[in-house]
Amino acid sequence: MELTKQQTGLFIETAKTLKGYARRHFMAEVVEHFLDGSPTRAERELGWNRKTLKKALLERAGGFCFIDRFHERGRKRAEDHLPDLLDDIRQIADESSQTDPTFRTTRLYTRLSASEVRNQLIEQIGYSEKELPCKETIRLKLNALGYGLKAVKKSQPLKKIPETDAIFDQLRQVNREANTNETVLRISWDAKASVLIGLFSRKGLSRVVVKGLDHDFHTRAGKVTPFGIYLPQHSELYLYFTQSKVTSDFIVDCLCDFWLSQRHRFLQVRTLVINQDNGPENHTRRTQFMQRITDFVDQFQIAIQFACYPPYHSKYNPIERVWGILEKHWNGSLLDSLHTILSFARSMSYKGQKPVVELVSKTYQTGVKLTSTQMNHLERRFKRLVGLEKWFVCISPISVTPSG
Repeated sequence: MELTKQQTGLFIETAKTLKGYARRHFMAEVVEHFLDGSPTRAERELGWNRKTLKKALLERAGGFCFIDRFHERGRKRAEDHLPDLLDDIRQIADESSQTDPTFRTTRLYTRLSASEVRNQLIEQIGYSEKELPCKETIRLKLNALGYGLKAVKKSQPLKKIPETDAIFDQLRQVNREANTNETVLRISWDAKASVLIGLFSRKGLSRVVVKGLDHDFHTRAGKVTPFGIYLPQHSELYLYFTQSKVTSDFIVDCLCDFWLSQRHRFLQVRTLVINQDNGPENHTRRTQFMQRITDFVDQFQIAIQFACYPPYHSKYNPIERVWGILEKHWNGSLLDSLHTILSFARSMSYKGQKPVVELVSKTYQTGVKLTSTQMNHLERRFKRLVGLEKWFVCISPISVTPSG
């Protein structure tokens, strides 16, 4: 049967409006009724693919339907053939990213451009130029992972010391080596601003009616301060709350509690790399802090390596991102009791995991310090990096020789 020009146009346009099995079923009917069952003729006169037509005729004759795999069509994602790509991008971006300093969002900002991230993937990780996607794809993946661009604010005072760039270069090297060495465990720690206990509005939003005090008066219930220990390699978080002062002794007591409870999991670890902001209570020149840390090193026979962030740049410390999540988690509620605060902390989730939350009830004395003579004697134990002595310090344990 010869097709008219009008029929040919009608069949072609109708097929274009259909998809999958419906389209093939229509094409098979046209071939059988008007083209003598010839896929070759249909290809010549209607422009339909004869392989598709053979499949359609098989379906029609057998009374079944081939499963269409539309999701497997098109270009594959870069991470499908480069399974470690997203982790590698995250590693590079983490080294140069900061959290929102206002804690209003959980968004991360990165100092690197997509082009620079791509270059670092080649230089640091070892990817080849050909196997990596283009910089536009890298940009999209950075955004999808939560690393966005932030506008540079003008008229801000310059807060940078001459050693800042050198400190960041050394930090990247130390952290990268720690992440790839099974005998090293990397820790990020810091304290959050104290939280008032009471019926105070925290300017958050809630789906239920929450009424706070009209004015934020001082509270008799006091305040509580969270201190966090975060393991970047394992995405694990340990939170310690205190109503006392955050002193050197409190910080090291938290470290002791953490290590006593978790060291059975890290029997191969010989060194703890600690990322911190070099604050007043845990400065590497703080006498009581360094004394307690040295005692910890000798007690547990494990080395400590401090890798501190430069002044005005503590927001790059990974633990800082935890505080944004915690603040967003509870800022729509009234933190009217210590129990409420601890319950909210236990119910938060960071990178898919719940934190371990502890309340430290001990009261700590402030102003504890060593004499100059004691500190000079203790200083012999420390190996400081030349030129960056305040920010990079290693303390090795004194070997304990069994008596007898």
